[in-house]
Amino acid sequence: MTDNLSRADGARVLADLHALRAIGAYKTGVHKPTFSEPHLGSLAWLVQRLPEAGLAGDIDGIGNVLGTSTKPGPKLLAGSHLESQNHAGWLDGPLGVVYALEAARVINPDPNTNGAVEVASWCDEEGHFGHFLGSRSYVGGVTDADIDAASDRNGKSMRDALREAGLAGRARARCERGRHIGYLEAHIEQGETLESSGLGIGVVTSIVGIWQYRIAFTGEQNHAGTTRMAIRRDAGLALARFCVDIDNRFPAACGPRTVWTTGRITLDPGAPSIIPGAAEMLFQIRDDDPAVIARLEDLLRSMAAEVDKQGRCSVAVERLRTGAPALMDASFLEAIEQASAAFAGGRSLRMPSGAGHDAQVLATVMPAGMLFVPSIGGISHHWTENTADADIVTGAEVFVEACRRLLAR
Repeated sequence: MTDNLSRADGARVLADLHALRAIGAYKTGVHKPTFSEPHLGSLAWLVQRLPEAGLAGDIDGIGNVLGTSTKPGPKLLAGSHLESQNHAGWLDGPLGVVYALEAARVINPDPNTNGAVEVASWCDEEGHFGHFLGSRSYVGGVTDADIDAASDRNGKSMRDALREAGLAGRARARCERGRHIGYLEAHIEQGETLESSGLGIGVVTSIVGIWQYRIAFTGEQNHAGTTRMAIRRDAGLALARFCVDIDNRFPAACGPRTVWTTGRITLDPGAPSIIPGAAEMLFQIRDDDPAVIARLEDLLRSMAAEVDKQGRCSVAVERLRTGAPALMDASFLEAIEQASAAFAGGRSLRMPSGAGHDAQVLATVMPAGMLFVPSIGGISHHWTENTADADIVTGAEVFVEACRRLLAR
């Protein structure tokens, strides 16, 4: 099970990751927004590497790369993404792509392994233009109208970006149902559970659902110097109290891994001499249990109704986005744990993912699994993101072995 034919080349994996790190380098991390020159350079790098694994592929009409094999037998799809958040880390995304490439290089030429690993890089997992646009396109969840409507935070349309990248008019790769036995993705944990526990591999059981809301407060705009405190209808103050109330009341209704975040607060008009007549907050809840999310949404709406009854400010809760949690396939969990026993001394832990990943999209059309490697200090989405070389190599060995075991089934 651990001969050279089935073992990852750790030095090659590290060299690949550092090659990608050099494209769009920023301090100790990278800056590769979707369709930027560094992102396109990274995609071109991957296309050039595919033949090393007996794969052929190119960049498709939405920025995905899909390397396919003509080797007989079952096919396992594996990958992640190559763009980054702004001024972010060097492993978030590329780790999974390089692991997939390494698995294909090790397994595909092996005459003793039936079938092949196919490699994917999904476009825009980080959401510069939309929500998992690349992987959703692959499973048939993105229309031409969706692409027409997509734009980045600077106002550039996705159509313009595709045209400037030389991708306009190219076909978008689509999932061929039944071609793959499933999808496997590797990622840094982006948290500190593995590192703090002295463990090497996270076996992902589920990926959280993400529900996002706009909560709007309406009061009365007035003069900040002449309006007595007793009669003010301060929308900003109502919002601040609401935030504190959430933190006081959600713990009694949430699950063990529920998280919630107020991501942006705006006051209107936002001047120091004017009592804000309107205020707004963007709010997000994440959990892998839909019942927990539903319970918290009900609590959120009842809290808003309580503020309304007080008569000073009104509150409107608008749901902006829902994301169903995705359960990972039991056979994938078992394969990762068996591979961890062989190459990581069994230092693994079953755990949910608190971040969204392309695996949750692929899980809608095929069995899927994920493994994590430790993140130093739990830091991600920042240029100081890092993982120890030894943990990267161990993760690659576990990933390749898990792929081999899945194909053997």
